[in-house]
Amino acid sequence: MALQNIVGVDHVVVLTRDLDAAAKNWQRLGFTLSPRGTHSAHLGSGNYTIMLDPDYIELLGILTPTEHNAPSRAYLDERGEGLERTAFTAVDAEKLAAEIKGIGYAAVGPIDFGRPVTLPSGGETAAKFRVTQWPVSEAPAGLRIFACQHLTREAVWIPEIMHHANTAKHLARIEVLTDNPKADAEHMAKLIDRGAQEEADGAVRVESGGGRAPFIFLTRKTLEARHPGVPLDGMPKSGAVSLILVAGDLNAAQKAIGADAVKTPHAICVPPAKANGVLLGFIAPQD
Repeated sequence: MALQNIVGVDHVVVLTRDLDAAAKNWQRLGFTLSPRGTHSAHLGSGNYTIMLDPDYIELLGILTPTEHNAPSRAYLDERGEGLERTAFTAVDAEKLAAEIKGIGYAAVGPIDFGRPVTLPSGGETAAKFRVTQWPVSEAPAGLRIFACQHLTREAVWIPEIMHHANTAKHLARIEVLTDNPKADAEHMAKLIDRGAQEEADGAVRVESGGGRAPFIFLTRKTLEARHPGVPLDGMPKSGAVSLILVAGDLNAAQKAIGADAVKTPHAICVPPAKANGVLLGFIAPQD
């Protein structure tokens, strides 16, 4: 039985060494970014968000070393930039913590935090969140997971920043590189109390719930076959390595991305070396 207090993937966290440089890079790829946010002092981090519907991408940078961000700093030291974490949408973060404990894991939280938000009108409000985390040690193929309850959704999903030149609409899937897709997929499935299903090419899918983006665990050989001709330099050796997004118009996506676009039979891709360690794929809605 799936956990009752998570909906599905809420957002993914792309950890960067230089937050402002990363923001400029993703803007160059045709994304509209929120103004820079600064998290609470104990988090010691800042971010830019790329708002989609119903999910989003978060570019995260460490501003001040703290105990809380020690795992992120270790990730940068060991693996470099890339997809460090995935968040689920939490219905009730406190009840979720009890659910996670009920299936045998030591949940962390809930923890409340926030950040100021500059509005397109020039005013300011605050985004407030309540998060519950699975143990840091429980990270399938190195991918950490947590759940985020949005207390002020209107301060995050702001209509003016939800339109992108590359026509990105929402996350279609998250691809996770591993030498053992079955074992890591089953690990993820156990953490969220779901099942794992093998696909025709040997990849293993774990649904996140609510019609949101699933996790696809696959080997490097399978990843290369799915993205023929895309250079994989700059990609971590394991963990979440690619984001596949639904685009409203692939021609517009290719134009917005420019010289960094690589066309494959089913997608317009951006190599990981051009997107802070993340392979980006833009696909048509039916794919």
